[in-house]
Amino acid sequence: MENSLIRFPCSFPLKIMGLNNDLFEPAMRTLIETFVRTGPISYTRQLSSTGKYVSITATFTAVSPEQLDSLYRALHDHELVVMTL
Repeated sequence: MENSLIRFPCSFPLKIMGLNNDLFEPAMRTLIETFVRTGPISYTRQLSSTGKYVSITATFTAVSPEQLDSLYRALHDHELVVMTL
């Protein structure tokens, strides 16, 4: 029996927030692409109202709960990440 409320594979939007600097976006793309090898990944970015923070939304095909768990753990442990949704 599967315990996930998400049916895999599925399109999955992942939002990551961090300080707005030159390192954040390339580091997040590299990290995400380490875990996602199931097709294209679309990225959008949005600055906070003050410009201090940036959020990146990566939308990709998620294939399993394990893939998402591993990705979220890696993001949580990354020094540039402030928050993930």
